[in-house]
Amino acid sequence: MEPQQRTDRASRTVRARAEHVYAVMTDPRALEAWLPPEGMTGRIERFDPRPGGGYRMVLTYTDPASAQGKTTGSSDVAEVEFAELVPGERIVQRGVFDSPDPEFAGTMTMTWQLTEVPEGTLVTVEATGVPPGISPADHEEGLASSLANLAAYVEQ
Repeated sequence: MEPQQRTDRASRTVRARAEHVYAVMTDPRALEAWLPPEGMTGRIERFDPRPGGGYRMVLTYTDPASAQGKTTGSSDVAEVEFAELVPGERIVQRGVFDSPDPEFAGTMTMTWQLTEVPEGTLVTVEATGVPPGISPADHEEGLASSLANLAAYVEQ
């Protein structure tokens, strides 16, 4: 029997129009600024913003002494493919995580839904196929941190 895939969700309303949120979600410099959760920095090594395209992101822990990287001792590497891009509405991406530990390797699909609301845009992210080594609490904290960074980035 195949293990059931876990799905994690998070959402946040940001004070910006959906078109602007979508633009910063598909811009490599903006992604480097807001996507890494607190305690990490990000570097995009290649970027091709079209369905079937994608990017490679290296996330590095800012405090190597407390780092528990999944790819190396202080970093996580993800190869991300854009499965669907609907301007101002939705981004579906598949991230393949590079790790020698099977508990942290695999493909996770993240669907980012943008919904206009009176206060701005409700950004909802749903992650399916979350590697089992990522605890639900850690993932919830990381998603919330990225959404807070996104809000700060688009509201400045």
